[in-house]
Amino acid sequence: MKKVKLGEVTINIDNRRKPLNNLQRSEKSFSKKYPYCGANNIIDFIDEYIFDENEEILCIAEDGGNWGKDEECTYVMNEKCWVNNHAHVLKMKTGVDINYIKLILDYLDLTPYITGSTRGKLTKSSLDKIEINLPNYHTQISISKKISDIQKLITKKETQIQKYNELVKSRFNEMFGDPVLNDMGWEKHRLSKLTLKIGSGATPRGGRESYVNEGIALIRSMNVYDGKFIFKDLAYLTNVQAEKLNNVIVESDDVLLNITGASVSRCCIVPQNILPARVNQHVSIIRCKKHLLSPIFLNQLLITSEFKSLLLKIGESSGATRQAITKNQIEELYVPFPPLALQNEFADFVAQVDKSQLAIQKSLEELETLKKSLMQEYFG
Repeated sequence: MKKVKLGEVTINIDNRRKPLNNLQRSEKSFSKKYPYCGANNIIDFIDEYIFDENEEILCIAEDGGNWGKDEECTYVMNEKCWVNNHAHVLKMKTGVDINYIKLILDYLDLTPYITGSTRGKLTKSSLDKIEINLPNYHTQISISKKISDIQKLITKKETQIQKYNELVKSRFNEMFGDPVLNDMGWEKHRLSKLTLKIGSGATPRGGRESYVNEGIALIRSMNVYDGKFIFKDLAYLTNVQAEKLNNVIVESDDVLLNITGASVSRCCIVPQNILPARVNQHVSIIRCKKHLLSPIFLNQLLITSEFKSLLLKIGESSGATRQAITKNQIEELYVPFPPLALQNEFADFVAQVDKSQLAIQKSLEELETLKKSLMQEYFG
């Protein structure tokens, strides 16, 4: 396997791309037949094209991209399209597989090639200098096909999980209706009356530099997604650090709500296997009075599109540049209060769906591990 520079094995055709301002795009947007592409993929459809389906091109973000290790910064176009000046456009030289080049560029850490402090930029000169390992053509094809086949299976599993999630959303709407309009006429109560605790924590002195490799988990906003807990980048504290956050000890079945920043309103139930744990100042614990309010019901209520819109409006109401929801605003939320038996019936349904999802999730994780292992073997 030889090491080459990207400029040696590709043909740069940036000179053919052309940006359009909003007015120019609107003047070309009657039939909207062809993709209009930017830094990260298709952003619109217009009536004209500058590249045709006979030209398979690789687009890589020039600015506004994610160039870190294992972050997708490229996409392939093999249809009539228009590309603006926020993406470099490459064609492959003979003996070079476009899908192999896409895979390796998406996998490598390209940040050393990026210039600019406020808005990163990958210049043409830097792009040409990117060093890659390039095996013979048949090996390139074999590698890209193997990774592609695994990715298709991953996508299939993700689709199956998404269908189960949609099933839960549908069942919630069927049983409880719109939680904001309250079209089923349920009693409504302030959340403070239905909970034992609402509160967020803090970051230990020293910030991320003070984290350790193992110990007491510190949950941050990057771990909390709608209906899903992300273990990647989970931080850990020493016992001494954790003792200073004893007012925000996370307990089983606690609902976690992001309360600041771009991820405000994301919500999930804490997984049992990370306890004991604490939260930082960007995440609030909501602990239900279980004889009144089911955590599973509350979590699903908070992630409905209707209630999420309400939370986002609250987050923007402070007028600050950074969205935020205060403890008092959470306590003052009025939520529908259907009978506990009905809440528990929904919770039982979710538990059954979770069991069905578990096998799919395990298979998905195995496929993702396999893909990661192969990427490391081929490109690491």
